[in-house]
Amino acid sequence: MGTMVSRKRQGCDETAIAQERLQHAVACHRAGDLAQARELYQAVLCTHPEQYDATRLLGVIAYQQNENLRAIEWFRKAIGIDPANPAVYMDLGNALKRLGEHDAALGNYDRAIALRPEFPEAYTNRGNTLIECRQFAPAVASYDRAIAISPDFAQAHYGRARALRELGFLEDAVAGYDRAIACRPDYVEAFYDRGNALLDLGRADDAVASYDAAIRLRPNHAEAYNNRGNALLALHREDDALASYAQAVSLDPGNAQAYNNLGKALHARHQLDIALACYDKAVGLSPALAEAHNNRGNVLAELKRLDEALASYDRGIAVQPHHAELHWNKALLLLLAGNFEHGWPLYEWRWKRAEFAARKRAFPQPVWLGEESLAGKTILLHNEQGLGDLIQFCRYAPLVAERGARVILETPPCLLGILQSLDGVHEFVAKGGPLPDVDMHCSVLSLPLAFRTTLDAVPAALSYLHGDPDRRRIWEEKLGPKTRRRVGLVWSGSAGHANDHNRSIPLATLAPALLDGVEYVCLQRELRESDKEALQRRGDIRFYGEELVDFADTAALCELMDVVISVDTSVAHLAGAVGMKTYVLLPFHPDWRWQLDRTDSPWYPSVHLIRQQISGDWGHALCVLSATLTSLMETGPGSC
Repeated sequence: MGTMVSRKRQGCDETAIAQERLQHAVACHRAGDLAQARELYQAVLCTHPEQYDATRLLGVIAYQQNENLRAIEWFRKAIGIDPANPAVYMDLGNALKRLGEHDAALGNYDRAIALRPEFPEAYTNRGNTLIECRQFAPAVASYDRAIAISPDFAQAHYGRARALRELGFLEDAVAGYDRAIACRPDYVEAFYDRGNALLDLGRADDAVASYDAAIRLRPNHAEAYNNRGNALLALHREDDALASYAQAVSLDPGNAQAYNNLGKALHARHQLDIALACYDKAVGLSPALAEAHNNRGNVLAELKRLDEALASYDRGIAVQPHHAELHWNKALLLLLAGNFEHGWPLYEWRWKRAEFAARKRAFPQPVWLGEESLAGKTILLHNEQGLGDLIQFCRYAPLVAERGARVILETPPCLLGILQSLDGVHEFVAKGGPLPDVDMHCSVLSLPLAFRTTLDAVPAALSYLHGDPDRRRIWEEKLGPKTRRRVGLVWSGSAGHANDHNRSIPLATLAPALLDGVEYVCLQRELRESDKEALQRRGDIRFYGEELVDFADTAALCELMDVVISVDTSVAHLAGAVGMKTYVLLPFHPDWRWQLDRTDSPWYPSVHLIRQQISGDWGHALCVLSATLTSLMETGPGSC
């Protein structure tokens, strides 16, 4: 009897000791001393191998230390001990989710919920898993259940907002992030993701404020600095954006996207060598980052390192074969280098770019790219880009007509007057108006592909457009008798053009190259505020502004000049198309159609090209221009 009592007492003592160890282990666990907690949990299991809490909490420690397979073993042992405890099913779901076993994770969350229907954490983790599976609508429903149970559960509001953003409900997503922050004012992730949603909405100012809040809570938040830079760039605060990107890479030197964005900011400031170094760093850190390969290629192209640029585009295409920007920029590079054979097919990738997708016309008729016979067919030619593009590529209309087609050309009203002089067109229609029945259609910028145009076979007539004699007589009267050389001037194009900062020249910069004793006529219709003072200082530049009603007026005025001097804009194409002797001032990295280095144009026999020798520096080009004008002066009045 005494022995039996002794054994009972010993069993009670061991249970008490195990309970003390368990309590001590839990305290160590909460304090973050995982090694001591693990040792104590294991000691508990030495005497009580079926102790549920010690078994489950060993799984929790393994999960905290990213030992996910070991965690799963412990959780499954705990389920074997107490299969009715919902918490361990959620733990097991979390470990399985981390390993990417989403279906198994969802099954365990569902078991946890079945055992405890009022379990907001399980519904929330279920929603998180559904987001990873890109099942956003079911995720929202799961978060809704969590919020119905616990209205102040910040994680559920946050997850729901993430899912709504993915579904495109951006305003609702922002409201969801706001609710998460109201429940937990120090919710860094909610402030950060709220900034992303605001940036998606175009509310860049508010996005910056949200990123700033995230950074105040977590000063080393590299991603917040990176995306803050994106918002600042959208606000045209380039210097602030540059500083934000620099802070991002300082905090996280392994962040390839931050280096890529820093490169973009430096690129925009024309700091090409430093931008290139950033892109090199980005692709070194993340060889699969196609955007960085693309941006790197763009910088190399601007530096005229064409072979390296081409290799960079090809590396990007290798990692992301359907990346439209890479194919597009490769096309521009090949065309710039005169490799039309391979450039024109790649140029069709423009339709897959976001910018061009919105311009693509939804014609029911098929596009013609040179394969089908046009005999007896009616074809619509249209333009998806600028006025200069239509002027340049309408030259193909007679060739289309020679294939036996009835050609209809769609044109903006401002070009209708001058394009009516084009051969081969049977009917003109104004853009935006009703279209006649046609069998096929083609953008004029796809016609070089349709005709398999090579550099040596560009259809380059001396002139293929002609000014209207009546308009010319009107402008002769306005100009009055000619007593000096007349030079037509265009120093700026559209201010909204993406490359305007490179191609346009302030009049104050151009003016010193304009010699006295010449009658200058401005051929551009619009005058920028920044050029008005310089124009007033030059009494020898005649400006007609809105008297130039359309391009028929501009063409007539061009034909009354001895020579036209223009930056790369639509008037340069117009002057070349009517056969005027024209000098085009080009930036160091020109548009592809002007090729590299050559002083003539394969598209316009009457055009002479004057190029920057240093990127951003017009000094040499304007010296050449001044010498050209001096030579012109020496020949005296008359035609060139």
